[in-house]
Amino acid sequence: MIKSFFYNKKWALWSWGGFVFIIGSLLAQTWIDVKINEWYKGFYDLLQKATESEVSEFYDGIYLFMKLAIPYVIIYTITNYFTRLYAFRWREAMTFAYMPYWKKIDAKVEGASQRIQEDCMNFAKIVESIGLQIIRAIMLLIAFIPILWGLSSNVILPWLKDINGSLVYVSLVASLGGVIISWLVGIKLPGLEYNNQVVEAAFRKELVYGEDDRVEYAKPPTIFELFAGIKFNYHRLFLHYGYFDLWLIMYNQSMIIVPYIIMGPGLFTGAMTLGILIQTSSAFREVQGSFSLFMQNWTRITELRSIYKRLSEFEKSIGYKDSEKENPDIIRS
Repeated sequence: MIKSFFYNKKWALWSWGGFVFIIGSLLAQTWIDVKINEWYKGFYDLLQKATESEVSEFYDGIYLFMKLAIPYVIIYTITNYFTRLYAFRWREAMTFAYMPYWKKIDAKVEGASQRIQEDCMNFAKIVESIGLQIIRAIMLLIAFIPILWGLSSNVILPWLKDINGSLVYVSLVASLGGVIISWLVGIKLPGLEYNNQVVEAAFRKELVYGEDDRVEYAKPPTIFELFAGIKFNYHRLFLHYGYFDLWLIMYNQSMIIVPYIIMGPGLFTGAMTLGILIQTSSAFREVQGSFSLFMQNWTRITELRSIYKRLSEFEKSIGYKDSEKENPDIIRS
């Protein structure tokens, strides 16, 4: 899965050159994010004292935002387009790495077509999505933790005001707690996702055989039995995803108001301005969102774990891993 793309000379330019390009574009986005966070303070302070300011200052603030937002949108769009190409090249590398081994195996490998076509496709797509978010989250943490640490000096709540960087600790504790609860709530999801692919593969196999032989295969009783297995598994999957979604939505909505609960009293006592409150809320959202990245993507990570397990089993069944151990240079050709 990994070595077929990153350790193959054929794909070196795409794998490593593309990775460097993605890192560069994400650095540019993070820099603009920091500048927009700084813009919040000035702009909302201006709105707070609107009667004392000129309307031209308001339009200057809008113009500054557009100077930041337009390049951000362009870079963001280019990055997403390129990462989709990047993921497809990864899928292509995996597909053609598996094919020679699969064709040499005399024994029939169960679900081979699904592993090569569907699982390679989904693996590349999910890694593209989550991988991009992980790199971006790391950059945002590096950029925004110092900002949020400094803004924590404006906290006036008795049990937090004497703690340096209190807002950073609040976001970290809230995120770690959320991950632990998410793991407990969604502990059955990986197994259910794996079972789901098993029953789907059996149903697909029967339909494929039925295309060639409609007499012996795809008979109504068989189709009904196979689909009943799919139905049963999906009902269990939907139930577990249902209460996981309930927990996740409750958590996300709660995190929106946390910075206002902590910082709000300072606005009424004059300890801070509206601009500082909005800037703090924005920085808290970036840090807390980055800390809780795995929790927000729990369902996709669950799906990725299931796909990784299936592809690992497939590699073992076609002798890909064994061949790799015996000939470590084979994938570099």
